[in-house]
Amino acid sequence: MNLLKPRTSLFYTRSPLLSRLAGIGGLRWLSSPSAVRSNRIIESSHQGTTKKISIVGSGVVGASSAYALMLRNVAPTVMLCDAQPGFAHGQVMDMIDCQFLTTTKVRTATHKECGQADIIVITAGVNQKPGETRLQLIEQNYHIMKDVIQSMSPIRPDAKILVVANPVDLLTYFAQKLTNLPHNQVFGSGTFLDSLRLRNILANHLGFNPTAIHSYVLGEHGDAQFVAWSCANVGNMPLLSFPQVQRLDLKKIERQAARKAYNIINLKGSTYYGIGACVSSLCESIVNDVGRIQPVSCWSERHGLYLSLPAAIGANGVEWIADIPLNRDEQARLNSTAESMRRILNSFEESAHQDLSVSASG
Repeated sequence: MNLLKPRTSLFYTRSPLLSRLAGIGGLRWLSSPSAVRSNRIIESSHQGTTKKISIVGSGVVGASSAYALMLRNVAPTVMLCDAQPGFAHGQVMDMIDCQFLTTTKVRTATHKECGQADIIVITAGVNQKPGETRLQLIEQNYHIMKDVIQSMSPIRPDAKILVVANPVDLLTYFAQKLTNLPHNQVFGSGTFLDSLRLRNILANHLGFNPTAIHSYVLGEHGDAQFVAWSCANVGNMPLLSFPQVQRLDLKKIERQAARKAYNIINLKGSTYYGIGACVSSLCESIVNDVGRIQPVSCWSERHGLYLSLPAAIGANGVEWIADIPLNRDEQARLNSTAESMRRILNSFEESAHQDLSVSASG
């Protein structure tokens, strides 16, 4: 058998270098035309864009977000900064070893540089401790948010800010107040990850692909979140119309989706891969102006605060918010969530009134 004879599934191009090295007539073997197309996509994924994404906070969530952005070639440059510059440098050094898989460059940056990025992802914050009230957590992370924004100021006026730190819906509200950027340019990761968890649980029960299930967790990324069951569908068919769904304990599934993060934390200390993938997806929607609809923390004119609602994410940040037809009980739960969040904000804003009245760039 002639091993050099090309098979019909292979094709080749001339390569003088390989001709000299292998002495086989300069044939460069490729597995298939699709392999070449794939390589060209990777090589050209950044053509025509010079967008930069910065991540403020280089802990496990920030690093996982940077890693996902890098592997998906979302932007030519991803920058990391941290209150401990050496820690950010260590994360970057580790990720550089993966750059043979990508054309995205990852590097450290100052907070000032991060403030000039096209997309600014804020992951900096502390986790809630056992016995700590939500108001205490908000106070700590508000001051971290304030310091971060002041250190980046003046922030690029057309920047899109994606808040990931928790409690994300409330901190997104503060980020907009502190930066004074338009509401559509400041949004949070919201219940995006919660909705993905819900879809995965449903898919396991029903035997469907999770991408075929359209269901949303709404309200807030927290204890008051709820599932909009009346709007859920599979292939344009109402989810609740499927006989196998009618046999499920939907309240139990809702609790499973809400408790999954706690289960992971109990086993390994924290969650970061899922949210890193969500950050990558949202940034990709902005960079490529995709208009993909995801439940994120966005400004609700009706309620006067940030809530987790389905919104189209594109080049301008939040392009529009989907007015999905909630039933009476779901609308009541959304209103109750908004009222609860408003009470927390009112309790906190009394002490932070001066900070919230002046933009960080002022």
